[in-house]
Amino acid sequence: MNKVRNSDTSRCYFTTTRDGRPINYQKTIFTETFYTMAMLELYEVTKKDIYQKEGIAMLDKIIYWAQVDDTELGNTPLAGHTPSSSLAVPMMVLNLCQLPLPAEKKKELKSVEEKCVKEILSHIQRDGSVVLENVSPGGKELPNSWGRLQNPGHAIECGWFLLQYAIKTGDKELQKTAIDKFIVIPFKGGWDEKYGGIFYFLDVDGYCPTPLEWDMKLWWPHNEALISFLLAWKTTKDSLFLEKFQQVFDYCYEHFVDEENGEWFGYLNRRGEVTHNFKGSPWKGCFHVIRYQITCRQLLQEAISNQ
Repeated sequence: MNKVRNSDTSRCYFTTTRDGRPINYQKTIFTETFYTMAMLELYEVTKKDIYQKEGIAMLDKIIYWAQVDDTELGNTPLAGHTPSSSLAVPMMVLNLCQLPLPAEKKKELKSVEEKCVKEILSHIQRDGSVVLENVSPGGKELPNSWGRLQNPGHAIECGWFLLQYAIKTGDKELQKTAIDKFIVIPFKGGWDEKYGGIFYFLDVDGYCPTPLEWDMKLWWPHNEALISFLLAWKTTKDSLFLEKFQQVFDYCYEHFVDEENGEWFGYLNRRGEVTHNFKGSPWKGCFHVIRYQITCRQLLQEAISNQ
């Protein structure tokens, strides 16, 4: 609160020096989303009102940036800019709305959640056969490489966010959509049948994706796939999802986990060989690994207790 958040702008610094001096911002909502998670979960542990108040205030700011006006993020469109809707934004806002919040606040967020779900579903394209990372603000496919881009890990992560929401609301049809469209299809297309692991990016028409790291295997999509398959299994009791969980689990512990020194490597080439031997960086924190471990443990404990 003292070092990361700018009290004048409500923006959070993406990186700081070791002693907390700011280095830079991102022009997105994502640093702020992790800050919100931290504040609200910290309140759950400490019950200190200051953390809940801080988390709710930042959540309100994020919703404003995501659904009303993002000018404060510093994004000034240039003449050739093509307006687009990124899957990352509504899925993260929906996820934040599932955090521990007062009942009155949850009721207030119902319309926000519904708007997020509508925007998320607009990323299902081509008669339900693909999930695209970027679509037009009106939910149409964009006619360029940006529009053809797929991020299987993001779609799968979105799948469990959407499934979690659908379970909460009792929406069986949305549960099916979350599993079939956002977990099963992206995993089937995103899994590398030759070397194993989930591709980072794909082009829906089979062209070479423009991001240089497109065929790399990163840690976090695999963490999110583990949560998604376990939640899908818990919801449906279909053993296929346990098999997929095992498939991803085996890949992770054969390639990402450093058995000698502990923790996870974050970046592998297509063949599953470590390309970056650091365990932490501005982009790879501890978040995804720990969330996967805690969430999957909770899901398994719930499944055992319900037997």
